[in-house]
Amino acid sequence: MGRFRCTPIRASAGSLLLAAALIPAHADDSSASIAEQLQQLRQQNSALQEQLHKQQQVIDDLGKRVEQLQSTTTERRETSAHEPLDVEGSAAALTKTTLGKIHLGGDGAVAFFNSQAHGQFASSDFRVDEARLFLEAPIWNEVYLYSELLLYQREEPDLSLRAGEFYLDAENLSRLWGQDRQLNLRAGRLNIPFGEEYLHRHALENPLISHSLIDLWGVNEGIEAYGSLGQLAYVVAVQNGPLDLADDFTGDKMVTGRLSYDPTKWLHFSGSASRTGAIDVKREKFSAYWIGPGFIRSIGSPAVTRFQANLLEGDVQVRLPHTTLKSAGGVVDYSDNDQPASNTRQIAYYSVEAIHSLYDGLHVAARWSQLYAPDGYAVAGIGNVGAFAFSPKMTTELHLLSLGIGYRWSPQLVFKVEYSLESGRTLDGKPRTHENLFGATAAFGF
Repeated sequence: MGRFRCTPIRASAGSLLLAAALIPAHADDSSASIAEQLQQLRQQNSALQEQLHKQQQVIDDLGKRVEQLQSTTTERRETSAHEPLDVEGSAAALTKTTLGKIHLGGDGAVAFFNSQAHGQFASSDFRVDEARLFLEAPIWNEVYLYSELLLYQREEPDLSLRAGEFYLDAENLSRLWGQDRQLNLRAGRLNIPFGEEYLHRHALENPLISHSLIDLWGVNEGIEAYGSLGQLAYVVAVQNGPLDLADDFTGDKMVTGRLSYDPTKWLHFSGSASRTGAIDVKREKFSAYWIGPGFIRSIGSPAVTRFQANLLEGDVQVRLPHTTLKSAGGVVDYSDNDQPASNTRQIAYYSVEAIHSLYDGLHVAARWSQLYAPDGYAVAGIGNVGAFAFSPKMTTELHLLSLGIGYRWSPQLVFKVEYSLESGRTLDGKPRTHENLFGATAAFGF
């Protein structure tokens, strides 16, 4: 009986001894298993982190490409793709229709104009004020085609279809030496990159309906380089010079350059210089430069065979939270080979513009511009084009005040109303009066 009772105790003791012997071995196995699992988790975590890092790099790269594409698209639409690096983004950037790799878009405006007796619209005109179609297509890598078709244009006397810009754009060539956007090239039919008003002169971007008195702009065949170096941006173009001709009969090219500087996000400066090159009066007739609704053209006697002009302009822009201030001033120096003496003369001009946002979508704008040509020049302003731009009647001074209000229903639709007051004096001392203009437009994009 005693022996029987001792057996369980001995068995229990043996079990404890056996368990004590086995526990360390089992603990060692468990520790090894846990360590191995932790190592596997570390490896998996490292692999996941590496994968996430690569994915983030891909996302960042795609983001940069999207920003570049948006910047390039907005620039092409606003400026006909001139210098994406010194042009402020427009609130009116448009959507586009995509057909495969081809992007289509357009903008335009319908309007009512009523001017006084000596103005451009003395008959109170309803009109299509502007209409353009654009096409953009990738060619190879970062080489693109941009094409613009003009359906209606305020300055043109008829409704004939016309070519706007048409060029190949080779972007970011500076990547060849490891730099981003220092050098880009365009070749074809291009905007003349002089001054900055032309960047925002189309109906959807212009805060007013009218333009400044000088309103220098043009489109011409040639080649240009543009890019940025830190806070500096540049554009340089070499173009034929005469208006709407595939051939340059003089061989003397138009050369234009602009350098801009943005020390802060709210302050912008630029300086522009240009020469038209010699223009053949009989075969080429006009320079590619528009000056208001007319052209830089010969104002001499029938003996003139060639003329040219040199231009300088400075621009300043201040961007405040609800207000944008712009100013520009410059000089046009004209000369020709008239006999016995040339008709050398200068046109000095300036403009000051303010745009203020009252609340969402609603803005008011004002622009004051003046020009002086002591010896006279053919400048129409908002006056009758035939009487002041294409006649012997020369203007010595002109003043224009434009006041407007607009409401932007969406980035693709804006309605504007404006009243402009103009006065001046001609070379024979007579005043220029009765040229004031009332206008209302609905500008749109698609």
